[in-house]
Amino acid sequence: MSQENYQVERLDDTPVFSSNVMRLTMGQWFIVFVAILLLVELTSPVWKYIEKWDHPVDYRIPYALSRDYWLYQRHLEQSAAEISQPVFVVGDSVVWGEFVDRESTLSHALTEQINDDTRFVNAGVNGLFPLALEGLVREYGEALYNQRVILHCNLLWMTSAEADLSSKKEQTFNHAQLVPQFSPWIPCYKEGLEKRLSTVLTRHSSFLSWNAHLQICYYDSKTIPEWTLTQEERTISGETNAHALPWTPVTFCVPAEPTIESDRGPQSPRHQPWFDRGLKSQSFDWVTTEESLQWSAYRRLVKLLCERENNLYVVLGPFNEHLVLPTNRVGIQRWKEKVVKWLRESQVPVIVADTLATEDYADASHPLTLGYQRLADQIAQDSNFITWLSHEN
Repeated sequence: MSQENYQVERLDDTPVFSSNVMRLTMGQWFIVFVAILLLVELTSPVWKYIEKWDHPVDYRIPYALSRDYWLYQRHLEQSAAEISQPVFVVGDSVVWGEFVDRESTLSHALTEQINDDTRFVNAGVNGLFPLALEGLVREYGEALYNQRVILHCNLLWMTSAEADLSSKKEQTFNHAQLVPQFSPWIPCYKEGLEKRLSTVLTRHSSFLSWNAHLQICYYDSKTIPEWTLTQEERTISGETNAHALPWTPVTFCVPAEPTIESDRGPQSPRHQPWFDRGLKSQSFDWVTTEESLQWSAYRRLVKLLCERENNLYVVLGPFNEHLVLPTNRVGIQRWKEKVVKWLRESQVPVIVADTLATEDYADASHPLTLGYQRLADQIAQDSNFITWLSHEN
């Protein structure tokens, strides 16, 4: 047989790209672009109507969802819409309530203290610190605009260069997605350029924030491919993740905080005074106000809230001075004086909380249940607070 018999005769000179090629026109590409744009822009707001969410008045972001900033944003929005006279209590785990249950937090205790329609919203997140809190409020806290805000100031973050994140030694810390990625520069944060750029992009994209929400709520904080590769068995059918459909975990219902937690509340073995938990008196190597990255971030946060026309009130402390060696307590007093001086110069009302009884602390800064009640009583009786609370935005 001759070679010609194996050749395919070309009818024209049109190049062949593949066996089943489909080439889109410019108009068709435009339609695809618009469809993708609509998908990206509408997915996040539409999802809020689809997903079920139990959101009681004293709601706080569950511990397991602490990095779900999309949910935090939704929490603020829904609280502002549902409550006629909200006061948002913003801060770290002291506000959130590290050692107590949801009904023993500062916001809950303040609501019980104030006998009117005012409701204090727990806008704290576990594991935060000023550098991360600034990012959280700046990128996800627009619902706080023109609202009454109580902002907690925790001196714990200035007790050492490591806590302040000004140490040059590499550290792993919570909520790295919220801290400044480029400016100001954080010496101990050694993440690569690609991760930093990805973090910045996620902050400014509601679609990517929503995608992170899905991963945290339904996929154990994993991507779908990572979730598929895990060999854990699902509780309902017993199938491994590799054999389950990718959308199986999506229940369209935000996980609620457990009614009883082993790590929090009066029934928890952690809910006991610091000296019973084996902690000893300590000496802190306080950073200076001029060097502190956390204090700089806190000041920027105060200015941001003032620029957003918030009615702002600051609670300083209470820090557990019982845990600090007497010779080291001068550092606390210096910090208190400088913080109060700056806030008053900025015309921001502030209360310096009295040190609670030693048995009211679980560690250096977290009160126990009775401690929160006593702290709320201090605040509620402060004349400046009463005046501040009477002023509506």
